Amino acid sequence: MSTTKKPTVSAERMYDLIVAPVITEKSTRGSEHNKVTFKVPLDATKPEIKAAVEGLFKVKVTAVNTQVVKGKTKRFKGVTAIRSDWKKAVVTLAEGSSIDVTTGV
Repeated sequence: MSTTKKPTVSAERMYDLIVAPVITEKSTRGSEHNKVTFKVPLDATKPEIKAAVEGLFKVKVTAVNTQVVKGKTKRFKGVTAIRSDWKKAVVTLAEGSSIDVTTGV
């Protein structure tokens, strides 16, 4: 018997989990299909992200997809540097739910 219990996420952790919305052409096209993209910490899990979005924005989340974006190697005046890796979470909202990412939390 496997019982799945909802993760309990503190209010502080909720604000730590949702770092920033990702505003790109591709993520804006996703909003037509009830999808919102957020930048999250590398240690964030899908159940935690779902609980944080539902708690902060008061919406119903149907799915969470995550992707680790690897940092690029950049060169400037002969100096090589590597940008940090970061995690992207694409959150699918239930029908009728929406999040306005242009306003703050």
